[in-house]
Amino acid sequence: MLSDDAERYIALRRSLGYKLRKVARHLQSFAAFATDRGETHVRAATATAWAATAPTLRVRARRLAEVTRFARFLKAEDAAHEVPTVNPFAVRETRPMPYIYTQAEIARILDAAGKLRRQKPNPLRRQLYVMLFGLIAATGLRVSEALALRLDDVLPGGVLRIRETKFGKSRLAPLHDSVVEALNLYLDERRRLAGTSDLLFPSTKQKELQPGIVNYTFRCIMKRAGIAPGRPRTPRIHDLRHTFATRVLEQCGAGRGAVARHFVALSTYLGHGDIQHTYWYLEATPELMASIAAAAEALIGRSVQ
Repeated sequence: MLSDDAERYIALRRSLGYKLRKVARHLQSFAAFATDRGETHVRAATATAWAATAPTLRVRARRLAEVTRFARFLKAEDAAHEVPTVNPFAVRETRPMPYIYTQAEIARILDAAGKLRRQKPNPLRRQLYVMLFGLIAATGLRVSEALALRLDDVLPGGVLRIRETKFGKSRLAPLHDSVVEALNLYLDERRRLAGTSDLLFPSTKQKELQPGIVNYTFRCIMKRAGIAPGRPRTPRIHDLRHTFATRVLEQCGAGRGAVARHFVALSTYLGHGDIQHTYWYLEATPELMASIAAAAEALIGRSVQ
């Protein structure tokens, strides 16, 4: 049964660190669709017909690509499965160029966060958003990683523990002394005002902050701070992560060996599952692109030999 095959495939990939929540639902939906047609093997035409039921072209392309990977897995065991060779829904994916904040702009963002309107249900609101956005800017954390932090993730010696991140891995992130000082001041206020939750950044209900609320608050702060008012796409919280990575790359030394080690260390610090994900940040620092990429690849190549 394709449903059982999908469960087996998902279990295998999850054992490698992938979460695949949506993919699991999609493949079970495809398996039910194919079973209704009386099919026990993946058929390219059926996969295309199932993907076509999605609401948008981009979602259709993504769903067909998911079934294609699933079909390759099954075909290695049973040649009767068909692997779709053409994706008629494919669209050219382009990642928007990040907005790189200046130091002055980050200071204005934090200043505006510190002037948020006071709310009786959330007496920690100002301090919380100053620390949240300041921490992301200073460490390059993903928003989801920052919101999931617990009090016991702040380790002695100025280190953060980032648990079960995007690629199912945990890591340690050393903090600059200035960040440790700001974090300690925040923790003092948090203990006084935030209640019993063990979250570092708790909501008024003592639960994890919802990303939608955090993004809305950030947009309000950006407007108040006057950051890029004429830009068609408002800079995002995630651009603080891009800015962190870009500033780190700009501080690389000139030597190829030093550059490579700097680059690999950044990839590890950011929690990237593949160094190729770190390459993308080089688009914001084109003058370093060729040298860093070549040196990093040479270092990685030596380490796996």
